[in-house]
Amino acid sequence: MILDTSAWVEFLIGSEKGSRVKEELIKGVCYTSIVTLAELSSWSLREGQEAYKVINTIKSLSNVIGLDEDTAVLSGKLNFKRKKENRKWGMLDSMILATAMMYDLDILTCDNDFRDVSIARVI
Repeated sequence: MILDTSAWVEFLIGSEKGSRVKEELIKGVCYTSIVTLAELSSWSLREGQEAYKVINTIKSLSNVIGLDEDTAVLSGKLNFKRKKENRKWGMLDSMILATAMMYDLDILTCDNDFRDVSIARVI
C-alpha cells in the first residue's frame, strides 16, 4: 500500500480518516512516494511545523520510493490521459499513481480525484 499526501495529512492532524490510515500502517509495510515528501514539506511549512520533523515521521513509518526514468515516463503518459478526464488532476498525482503501478501497490488516499482509479482506496 502506498499512501498519498492526503492520507498522510489526515494521519498527521489526527482526524477520523487519519485513524483509518493508522490502521493501515499497523497492518503491514506501507510506502510513500518521494514526491509526497515534497508536498508534505510544503504543507508542514504552511501549518507552522518543522518540515524535517514531518518528513522523519513519514520515513519512520513507511518506506520511501524514489522516481526513476520509467516511472517518470509513465507519469507523463498518465497525466496526459487523466487531464483530459479531470482538469484538476495534477502531475504529482500521476507520479504517485505511476509509482503504485510500477511497484504493484494499491493507493490509500483521501483525494476524490482518485475515485475512478481501480487500485485506489479512497477513505
